[in-house]
Amino acid sequence: MHPTTAQRRRLRLGVIAAAALTLLTTSPLGATGAQAAQGCEVDYQVTGQWSGGFNANVVVTNLGDPIDGWTLEWAWPHGQRVTNLWSAKDKSKADAAEVESLGYNAKLATGSSTSFGFTGTWAGANTEPTEFRLNGRLCDGIVGEPPAEWANAEEQVAAMQPGWNVGNTLDALGGETNWGNPMITEAQLGAVRAAGYNSIRLPVTWDEFTGPAPDYTIAPERIERVAQVVDWALANELQVMLNIHHDSWMWIDQLPSDNDNVMAKFEAMWSQIATRFKDYPAELSFESNNEPAFEGVTLEEGDVYNAELNQAFYDVVRNSGGNNGDRLLVLPSLHTNAEQVRLDPLKTMIEGLDDDMVAATIHYYGFWPFTVNIAGFTTFNEQVQQDLAGYFQRAHDTLVANGIPVIVGEWAVFNYSHWSPERIEQGEMLKFFEDLQFQARENELTTMLWDAGQFLDRETLEWRDPYIAERLRTEVTSRSGTTSFDRIYLEQSGTITDESLTLNRNGLDFEGLWHEDKKLKEGADYTVSGDTLTLTAAGLTRLAGDREYGVNAIVEARFSAGSPWRIYIKSNDLPVLSDATGTTTEFHIPTEFKGDNLATMEARYADGTNAGPASWTPYQEFGHSFIYDYEAGTIILNTVFLDSLREGEPATLAFHWWGSDTITYTVTKTGTTVTGTAT
Repeated sequence: MHPTTAQRRRLRLGVIAAAALTLLTTSPLGATGAQAAQGCEVDYQVTGQWSGGFNANVVVTNLGDPIDGWTLEWAWPHGQRVTNLWSAKDKSKADAAEVESLGYNAKLATGSSTSFGFTGTWAGANTEPTEFRLNGRLCDGIVGEPPAEWANAEEQVAAMQPGWNVGNTLDALGGETNWGNPMITEAQLGAVRAAGYNSIRLPVTWDEFTGPAPDYTIAPERIERVAQVVDWALANELQVMLNIHHDSWMWIDQLPSDNDNVMAKFEAMWSQIATRFKDYPAELSFESNNEPAFEGVTLEEGDVYNAELNQAFYDVVRNSGGNNGDRLLVLPSLHTNAEQVRLDPLKTMIEGLDDDMVAATIHYYGFWPFTVNIAGFTTFNEQVQQDLAGYFQRAHDTLVANGIPVIVGEWAVFNYSHWSPERIEQGEMLKFFEDLQFQARENELTTMLWDAGQFLDRETLEWRDPYIAERLRTEVTSRSGTTSFDRIYLEQSGTITDESLTLNRNGLDFEGLWHEDKKLKEGADYTVSGDTLTLTAAGLTRLAGDREYGVNAIVEARFSAGSPWRIYIKSNDLPVLSDATGTTTEFHIPTEFKGDNLATMEARYADGTNAGPASWTPYQEFGHSFIYDYEAGTIILNTVFLDSLREGEPATLAFHWWGSDTITYTVTKTGTTVTGTAT
């Protein structure tokens, strides 16, 4: 049996005012100051005893850094009580004893001791206390950092904000470095903490390191490597959320058809993980599994299997001893989805547990057509924004408002990578990032950025795009202003004229435009009328300079809070595409981009039907059906798109550009040969 809520509250003896004050006054992004090392020993002796009463003397020795003011707490084993106390102040309540220092003995240097005595009552037995805590630290003779203490899951989850995923590493199949990231190091985690993150999610795939039935033994080297990373994170004052990750689709998804074996393996894994980490502090939490999904069943049936899995996880961990009786446990919805029909079963289950140290988790990568750039969703438009706002509000109204905290365990966009060409226009992606963090604050959700290596360079420990990294940091606590677009294209062969953008102030004051830390002149370089920001022809002419193709200047729009918004001044002309011949495995369209950027591609046959693997829309997925290489001067049609073309039937492609008119191009597949003709 695990302790009841009331029992857990009584057992949580280490809440101290200093810790609470730190949580209240520290910025969510600021690294908390180094806490003093704590350690203590207690010598408790009964000096006299009689029927119903006794005298005792307590000597407290401080083994850690010097302290000024102390509280000693313990639980009575058999209902004893303090009736009179000297040389200290009695603050005891019921069966939880609490003793505070007086002015003259408040300071304890390292290695120094103080003592107090008391008279107490007993009935039945006068067994001595087994555990003492000085200022929240267990007095076991070990010196270490003070424990974090939270009254419930809501407080602990709030303290996790913001969080960061160590993605594609310990969860990678074939080994920690097999998906392109280096081994996790303590320095990496230090860089994450220095960037303002307060927690990490540690995805771990265990299957490849697990033996056969019936024991399903996890290899010691695997679990110790995980422990090493957890230790490093805790040493860097990062909370850790540890899970079972890609196992969810490797074997857990077979639960409906192989229930007994899947449950036996799942429970054996969690039993071993829970046992290994049972004595770890509260900063370590456990997440049942990642993105649960089940083969061969309806979504409604999947909800039932998800509840079965979550219940087994909960029971195994809660009954594994140590600190696991009160550890934060995190339960996912089916597919970690926040549609109402997925949230309701999770809410019902968590409420049935009657445990105030349980949280829920969901994931969010945005409105799907936007996050992969398909079906013409190239901008952060109203529909994309409303999908985000509704998703987070449902999580709040269903769970958070009912006392169940929510962790957005993964968030980003699917189609962003530092290494590949831009698939989602950067400014539109940054608007999504900004609004997501705002909606998370509004709905009291904790967020954990999914980083598979695209944000933090884990070799150099530098953020790959400092501008994006700074925005992510700032927008945890503040809104940022934007404009309707982050680019102004100036046709190189044309005359420069005034160009206008719409200011999205997001409740902030617009403070002006800057170029290279020099403020531009309102009236001469730009004007503002209501929410319309106009860059003048004279200002743009100066900023464009020699008007080479590409970025000529970067202007910053600054607001009263948040991060500056970059506006890129670019010179361009209409791109030129050329005829080409290739195969269904390699087809490149020679392209003179002339400073412009590709937004999306439509594909249709002459009869008006859609061409391409996404037959439901003419706008094909950026990066899946097509991609570009600006440096090589090509647009690449991918094999999945070419294979889907009808034999011998020309398909007309319409390439949409951010700065120019649409250009059409025709491709025809004959066998494995593909020919392309420029219009």
